[in-house]
Amino acid sequence: MSGVDPNARMTGRDIAEMVALGALWGASYLFMRHAAPAFGAVPLIWLRVTLASLVLVPLLLWHGEGPELRREIRPLALVGVLNSGVPFVLIAWATLSVTAGFAAIVNASTPIFTALVGALWLGDRLDRSRSVGLAIGFAGVLLLSIDKADFRPGGSGWAVLALLGAALCYGFAANTAKRHLAGVGARVGAGGTQAVSSLLLAPLAWWLWPEQMPGPSQWGAAALLALVSTALANLLFFRLLGRLGASRTVTVTFLIPVFGSLWGALFLGEAVTGAMWRGGAVILLGTALATGVLRPAWLTRRG
Repeated sequence: MSGVDPNARMTGRDIAEMVALGALWGASYLFMRHAAPAFGAVPLIWLRVTLASLVLVPLLLWHGEGPELRREIRPLALVGVLNSGVPFVLIAWATLSVTAGFAAIVNASTPIFTALVGALWLGDRLDRSRSVGLAIGFAGVLLLSIDKADFRPGGSGWAVLALLGAALCYGFAANTAKRHLAGVGARVGAGGTQAVSSLLLAPLAWWLWPEQMPGPSQWGAAALLALVSTALANLLFFRLLGRLGASRTVTVTFLIPVFGSLWGALFLGEAVTGAMWRGGAVILLGTALATGVLRPAWLTRRG
């Protein structure tokens, strides 16, 4: 993203596309919450990545990027597992036990895990502001999850751990991509990771395919999850990344839990509790500090 001007002002179009991206990614939790009970987590996610790849791979081939896809297939496979296959399945499985809004709020901790993995694995420097952000973010996760930490049958403790595991996977994926896919085109990155995930999940999806055929509304949710919240959202994300750079595009993180909670309340009748808002606010404050979006003078002052 060397051509990105970090001082350029965001246009109305940029803001509109950022809001649209937050809405699309927030809707993914709604679609998973509705379709996962009928399909099961693995078959649903196989459908998600397969249908998305059927859109994205032909697009990259049409742009003559097939050789790049073949050349970068190994790092794409690793990022595909860490950024799509495993975390998508973990989130879908978690939505069997927790609401769409709750899942979206917990997943807002992804940039916190990304910063932590980058510091521990790649040696990225954490200044005082980012370190405080990590601590606040994890405190928010604890505040949000403490009353969900029930690991007895019927409890949602394992679902919370699955969501945190997904966020950790995203953290490793972002840093792996930073290290091994820095020069790879956006379409190759998006299409290649979805295609690899589809191939890897196919045997398990076939084995776990539901005996009873899901209904039309579940199929519709699966199709929207793949085509709208995955293929279209990825294209929109990479377009914003190319225009705005990573530091500003990552601010979409603040919109996803809002839309995830909103769609869950509107379409599934889910309650949005005060504890969810409080925990989510603390997580987002930590995220803002950990990503450098918010840099208070008293934390960045030396001495």
